[in-house]
Amino acid sequence: MALALLGCGPAKRPPPPPPDVGVVTLEPAQAVLTAQLPGRTDPYATSDVRPQVSGILKSILFTEGGLVHAGQPLYQIDPAPYRAAYDSAKAALANAEANLTSTRLKAERFRALLQQNAVAKQDYDDAEAAYKQGLANVEQQKANLESARINLGYTRVTAPITGRIGRSLFTQGALVIANQTNSLATIQTLDPIYVDMDQSSAELLRLEQESAAGTLSRKTPSATRVTLQLEDGTPYAHDGTLQFSEVTVDPTTGAVVLRAEFPNPEGLLLPGMYVRATIIEGIANNAILAPQRGVGRNEKGEPTALVVDGRGIARLRVLKAPRAVGSDWLVAAGLQAGDKLIVDGLQKVQPDQPVRAVPAGSQSTSSR
Repeated sequence: MALALLGCGPAKRPPPPPPDVGVVTLEPAQAVLTAQLPGRTDPYATSDVRPQVSGILKSILFTEGGLVHAGQPLYQIDPAPYRAAYDSAKAALANAEANLTSTRLKAERFRALLQQNAVAKQDYDDAEAAYKQGLANVEQQKANLESARINLGYTRVTAPITGRIGRSLFTQGALVIANQTNSLATIQTLDPIYVDMDQSSAELLRLEQESAAGTLSRKTPSATRVTLQLEDGTPYAHDGTLQFSEVTVDPTTGAVVLRAEFPNPEGLLLPGMYVRATIIEGIANNAILAPQRGVGRNEKGEPTALVVDGRGIARLRVLKAPRAVGSDWLVAAGLQAGDKLIVDGLQKVQPDQPVRAVPAGSQSTSSR
């Protein structure tokens, strides 16, 4: 009876089949590495307008905040004293030229008389010296006239560069002094405009080392292309060009300044605005890119991933993934080409357990 009872006991259930997991096979690829850096806008050129002669401002010839062009009149200083000085210098030159004619003719006559022994040698020398003094006086008066003409021209203050001009710091009737400390107004060239960005010196050093090792190519046609995001997060419509990198490191921040140039035809960018610039650091050769949905974190915060080995067993890998590239992680260590990375069905998998690998996104992984 006991044997009969044992023979009629419940049947042993077979083990459940291994779960289906979606995998992607990792292949080496070229990855464009970018960095987003904070920056500030700076004018392409700045010029403080200052008077070069002293006098009373008679008129202001521009609209505050408007666009001015190089050579455009901005202020008019009272020209009366400078016009009088110009006229005086002009008359002094005419007088010197008249005296020169007289001394020249006298020197020529004495030269002829000296050849006939009709005049003393000393008299001829005096006449010749007077003629040369007359020549020097004419040249001096010409220089005085040119100086007076320049000062008269300086009474009309013109724009040294093309750009947007700010408010006038002096009003009509004010006394201005030549080369004074306070400027009359400031002009800034805003199209194009500069963006100065800060990049960590440690990051620059790492990029140089990777470039020297051949894992990163920095000499690419797009290496100088820069895109921009405004303060509110909206993208700027025009791409810029990376101009240069500063040659010194700021000791207070440990950063190096990079400068990019952007077109600004609409005048949207103003000096001092905070922006975020995206630069292309280089092209990573034979990069291993792991989809972010297939990478997790362990209790130490290290990135981890599950791969399916040749026996169909899920194996846990600890990764070194220094940066994201789009929707992927750039893996420096822990994964290699040909690995089958689990990206679907991770909640059903335990490390070192058998699984059935199917292509990611297939019907079987979504239904089981």
